Amino acid sequence: MINRRNILCAASLMPLAGCVSLPRQDYQPLRLFAESPDGPMPLHYGPLPLEQFPVPAVPPGVVEKKYWRRRTISPFTQFAPGTIIVDPQSYYLYLIEPGETAMRYGIGVGRQGFAWSGNATIALKRQWPRWKAPASMIARRPDLEPYSVANGGMAPGLNNPLGARALYLFHNGVDTLYRIHGTPEARSIGRAVSSGCIRMLNHDVIDLYGRVPIGASVIVRQAQLPPQLA
Repeated sequence: MINRRNILCAASLMPLAGCVSLPRQDYQPLRLFAESPDGPMPLHYGPLPLEQFPVPAVPPGVVEKKYWRRRTISPFTQFAPGTIIVDPQSYYLYLIEPGETAMRYGIGVGRQGFAWSGNATIALKRQWPRWKAPASMIARRPDLEPYSVANGGMAPGLNNPLGARALYLFHNGVDTLYRIHGTPEARSIGRAVSSGCIRMLNHDVIDLYGRVPIGASVIVRQAQLPPQLA
């Protein structure tokens, strides 16, 4: 259930127009796919050349092994297969599978990601979505005016803060302003960052996008805001 505190938190996020992070200006595609200090990286984190915007390999040594995508024993067997469980405190997202297993993904969490908890439904799915800077952000960063709602936002691409895919969460038909989305910033996985909801490696959000349909149930667990974001 979404309680009064959660409703107030969601209302406070309205000016953000969907929790996102600031666009990067210095993205450089990775040319080589090397070995991580945690051992050989899974092949599914290699380059994705067939995407609309070819996705480079995940930089080695950037994302801790414990946050690599893997199938694991489900810690949430009380929920039906197909349910997404977001656990901001542990920086994991679980997709519950039949047979008491789950696909587990590492995530990054921003201030907004700790502010909202409750039940939701995936009402929209977008491949390579546009990002629109809210007015409150433009007030702080006038250089983002070209990406305002009035100007149509930022075109899809590798620098777009929403990454390769975005899942839009609604509750009782109302947009929660809570998103599960990709990110061009691999270093944010397993960390709390200053802005954003739930961010995933582009490779992982592409995988999740293909596994869940419109209407899938999402449960966002309550979590305590880290000191650096409080």
